[in-house]
Amino acid sequence: MTRNLHKSVLTAFFLLASTFSLAQDSESLMTYDLATQAMEAAEAYAREQGWNVTILITDQNNNPVKLHRIDGAGERTFGFATAKALVVNATGLTSGEYGQRVQAGDMEEIEGGVTFAGGVPVFRNGQHIGAIATSGVRAAQDEEVSIAGAQVIGSISN
Repeated sequence: MTRNLHKSVLTAFFLLASTFSLAQDSESLMTYDLATQAMEAAEAYAREQGWNVTILITDQNNNPVKLHRIDGAGERTFGFATAKALVVNATGLTSGEYGQRVQAGDMEEIEGGVTFAGGVPVFRNGQHIGAIATSGVRAAQDEEVSIAGAQVIGSISN
């Protein structure tokens, strides 16, 4: 019985997710090739520093394009990286900037988001194409990794 319930819940989740994806207005601007270039740079930077992190690259619709979890990254790092990407794609700000604005009372908090650094938007030719979010070390260090990836394919500001 429990197994059937789990199957039903998973089926409903995937149907809902696919419906949501189809409802998105815009085509993914973060190509696999761009994400691969950014991931290689971000991961190389993290390894040079000796940081075991999870790196998530999404398109502007918050759909995952690439995910790497370096051996030794904490078990909760995927969840934090996902929450950082969520706020970045919703606001076009870094997750740290978003957090500062929430704390100042200038923005409403986004359900499921986090208010600390590590997620950055990626702009290419003046257009927001996605986010890179890292989790596993201090927030400022997470952001360094994300920036290293973003700078290879674009910039973190418009």
